[in-house]
Amino acid sequence: MSYQDTFKRYELKYMLTAEQKQGLLQIMEPHMALDQYGRTTIMNVYYDTPDYLLIQRSLEKPAYKEKLRLRSYGTTTSDGIVFVELKKKYDGIVYKRRTSTTEREAEEYFLQNKPLPKSDQITEEIDYFKTFYRRLIPAMVISYEREAFYDLDGSDLRITFDENILWRETELNLRSKPYGQALLKKDQTLAEIKVGGAMPLWLARGLSELGIFQTSFSKYGSAYQQKCAG
Repeated sequence: MSYQDTFKRYELKYMLTAEQKQGLLQIMEPHMALDQYGRTTIMNVYYDTPDYLLIQRSLEKPAYKEKLRLRSYGTTTSDGIVFVELKKKYDGIVYKRRTSTTEREAEEYFLQNKPLPKSDQITEEIDYFKTFYRRLIPAMVISYEREAFYDLDGSDLRITFDENILWRETELNLRSKPYGQALLKKDQTLAEIKVGGAMPLWLARGLSELGIFQTSFSKYGSAYQQKCAG
């Protein structure tokens, strides 16, 4: 598999009913196709300070915010490939940098301060973030099932549908199977439109016709709020 290491784009989020999802899929059909991986499970370990400084700042909705996570596609093993991802958002634009490594090497990086195997600009940015916040620890695992669609015309437009979003504070690794508390109702889907520039007219019209409106939704933020509500 080949994966993109850097992103700069808008990521627009929409909460859909089952009917709205089906309607949107019909509108997308002439323009977009499901990627080669089909429906996949995505696992994330979010890192934060012991007092949850990063997510608390993010929930204040500042102009600039950032987060660090470890991601795998499906459950993995100690020798499986994972991604250390640094995600920043400024003025509505998302910037993401990530580097691949094994799950064991990633845990050694975070828990034992061993360097990542790669040495480049991306790892330097991740190192700086980790040093700046000093004590980062695994705070939460968030998993979900995703369908990702790409533009048949070759543009950078991507649309993803996330369902069965679960969070937990136990077994904070990517080796355990997905389980935890649900963030969405059974008939809800979180859609994300990822695009470098303007949304195509056919898509904007389709969203309007279906009564689908942009929302603000953070998986980690929503899970943290659910945790605090107890």
